[in-house]
Amino acid sequence: MPRPRKGPRLGKSPANEALILSNLTTALIAEGRIETTLAKAKAVRPLAEKMITKARGGTLHNRRTVLRTIRDNAVVTTLFDEVAPRYADRPGGYTRIVKLGPRRGDGAEMAIIELV
Repeated sequence: MPRPRKGPRLGKSPANEALILSNLTTALIAEGRIETTLAKAKAVRPLAEKMITKARGGTLHNRRTVLRTIRDNAVVTTLFDEVAPRYADRPGGYTRIVKLGPRRGDGAEMAIIELV
């Protein structure tokens, strides 16, 4: 069983953090870009890039592996049919993070994460 990372997390527990990252990845692939805090954007980037790399393979095993993280069948179909072919010849770096500045309410650093 993998150990949770030490220090502050995005949620209250490792399971909550995994769900937050899963939902952010699903929204990123469905919408193409999302606005979130900088910490969440930096945390979701490796997961989103791994999902796109798996989708580039296109096998049934890769699809089932992606379905463990992204539980929406429509989004997985979009990932394999539309997003992955767009990055077929790109060796990596499928996402871009753009900083926006502090949020008005609590001063949290905001960012946009988008598919390149």
